[in-house]
Amino acid sequence: MQRLVKGVHEFQRNIFPEKEELFAQLSKGQNPQTLFITCSDSRVVPSIITKSEPGDLFELQNAGNIIPAFGAGGIGEAATIEYAVAALKVTDIVICGHSQCGAMTGLLEPDKVAELPAVGGWLQHAEATRRIIKENYKHLDDDFGKKLTACVEENVLVQLEHLKTHPAVAVALSKKALKLHGWVYKIETGAVFAYDPDEGQFLPLKEQE
Repeated sequence: MQRLVKGVHEFQRNIFPEKEELFAQLSKGQNPQTLFITCSDSRVVPSIITKSEPGDLFELQNAGNIIPAFGAGGIGEAATIEYAVAALKVTDIVICGHSQCGAMTGLLEPDKVAELPAVGGWLQHAEATRRIIKENYKHLDDDFGKKLTACVEENVLVQLEHLKTHPAVAVALSKKALKLHGWVYKIETGAVFAYDPDEGQFLPLKEQE
């Protein structure tokens, strides 16, 4: 805790004065262009990954970057999405999975979360992911690393489909006022991969994107 307190004081002494004009502007309101949905894993920091400033990203983080389908639970997630799209008028939503994801490990190995009933219940919103991996990736049963990577990627795609069930998102998509993006961040290399629907796979994020 002392480390956090020290950090607050360092922020007040050194960082805030350098960005005082920005914070003064932000105190009047926010106008983020992107809703960034990712895992609550402490190693995943959206502002660092994207080199964003305060006010750039509207962020939503939870275990496994999971978005329950509308009406299936996850009221907090639904409210955040609705506010970002309907009130803040974000133009882009990114769902970003990541390597070495503990939530996806628990999805593949339920015994590891057997004593964590809340986690197990939450992972039910990724049941489609689990079944896709079970049925389509049997060839990876002897390589857990590759299986986990496939699970992380497939989960991003499943959650993007769930996202489309949210009314505010559906309306914005129908007006072509919103774009959805699926990313995977590799903690060990810093690389980011984006899903290319034309190629049907995750490819290195291009500069123009």
